[in-house]
Amino acid sequence: MLTRILALLLFASYVHAATPPNIVLIYADDLGYGDVSCYGATRIKTPHIDRLAEQGLRFTDAHSTSATCTPSRYSLLTGEYAWRRKGTGILRGNAPLIIEPGRATLPSVLQRAGYKTGVVGKWHLGLGDPNLDWNGQIKPGPLEIGFDYCFLIPATGDRVPCVYVENHRVVGLDPADPITVEYDQPIPGEPTGKENPELLKLHPSHGHNQAIVNGISRIGYMRGGKSARWVDEDMADVITDKAIAFIENNRSRPFFLYFATHDIHVPRVPHPRFAGKSGMGPRGDVILQFDACVGRIAETLDRLGLADNTLLIVTSDNGPVVDDGYQDDAVERLGDHRPAGPWRGGKYSNFEGGTRVPFVVRWPARVKPGMSDALVCQVDLGASLAALAGAKLGRGELPDSLDQLAALLGEDRAGREYLIEQGYVLSLRQGPFKYISPGNGPQRNQKTNTELGNDPAGQLYHLADDPGEQRNRVTEDEARVRDMARRLEQLRSAGRSRP
Repeated sequence: MLTRILALLLFASYVHAATPPNIVLIYADDLGYGDVSCYGATRIKTPHIDRLAEQGLRFTDAHSTSATCTPSRYSLLTGEYAWRRKGTGILRGNAPLIIEPGRATLPSVLQRAGYKTGVVGKWHLGLGDPNLDWNGQIKPGPLEIGFDYCFLIPATGDRVPCVYVENHRVVGLDPADPITVEYDQPIPGEPTGKENPELLKLHPSHGHNQAIVNGISRIGYMRGGKSARWVDEDMADVITDKAIAFIENNRSRPFFLYFATHDIHVPRVPHPRFAGKSGMGPRGDVILQFDACVGRIAETLDRLGLADNTLLIVTSDNGPVVDDGYQDDAVERLGDHRPAGPWRGGKYSNFEGGTRVPFVVRWPARVKPGMSDALVCQVDLGASLAALAGAKLGRGELPDSLDQLAALLGEDRAGREYLIEQGYVLSLRQGPFKYISPGNGPQRNQKTNTELGNDPAGQLYHLADDPGEQRNRVTEDEARVRDMARRLEQLRSAGRSRP
């Protein structure tokens, strides 16, 4: 114990004395633990991510905070577990901003430490107020919560509005063709996937049968903005170009880039360069596309001479899902590929596949290559990166984010003592044990064919011996169940994790 304390003290001394690095966080969407070849995938190869893993740290027990996207993104940026705050579930495309301006966030903390901050890609945290006019100034948004620049997919690719937003405006909007967005009722005269399937080039498997944009029907209704609408096949190139431009424009000072890609999320419409290349259908093709985007970012850092002093993180917002609403052959061409790897469940699930995700860290000037089994979570990026930047957090700021910088950089191989995972219910991870709260919900999401992991009696698993969560020990170890249930309730009722 004394040796570990001394090591951490020396580590802290180093961090505060050194020049803070640039920080690039690449946040994939629906990328599973088993979707990456350095995590065991064999039917698909991800050479660019593999290269980063060889040059840095590959974490085997890293987690998003939630098994779905909006709450994971909320927790990442606010340092607060999303389940503490109402209204942080999966949002409509026209939802108002759910992070209140004025509160401390990961970008605002880095901003006050002297970083230039930018977000490019998928947002899905709401924009503006409940009466937002998409044809005017779109605020509050990222610029009001700590980012200096933003180029956004406002929600998701399968939700309207299907336009890009740069800073406070829709990109390329013709004022003579204003945008109307509706979620409660159809817009008269506008075709829908349900009523006009003959107009579709990609058909829905469930839901996703409303507004048609680029031959694909979406969730929600939209009229106008035709000159501003995105082309799905070009989306990865468009946002990667913007991310690279942000790096190039800010190379002379410390910067933080949050690059939130969309590729693996539905609708999966790869660029022709990648279409058909994986042999696994569009889902496999867009994994290749995502890997190529990672490669372009890494190449940019190399080209500009920034790689050595840039902390680069690649991870995902939640676990994988195969059929998430479109007939794209993802199920039929899956074969023996296991998107969640050895873990049970996936997106939406209480099981480990819901939140255990790829997590690769590279910082050549500091991080030694290898693998880490430390228990780490994205909710801790706020406090950890604040410590790296030398920024002090005030009381109440980033309330659930713990300083796990030593674990993040490979100096501490244990990581968190405990972690709360959010699926259909809350679960508590503590060492190799996982306790899943009693849940009366469905056993399976029938539309996505995902095991949700609900059990009215609760569940207890020993993941070291049973990574697939097959043997429920809830009746075998009742004392541990009581202790973990009690601790979970204490953590829930405390309202915060940081003192």
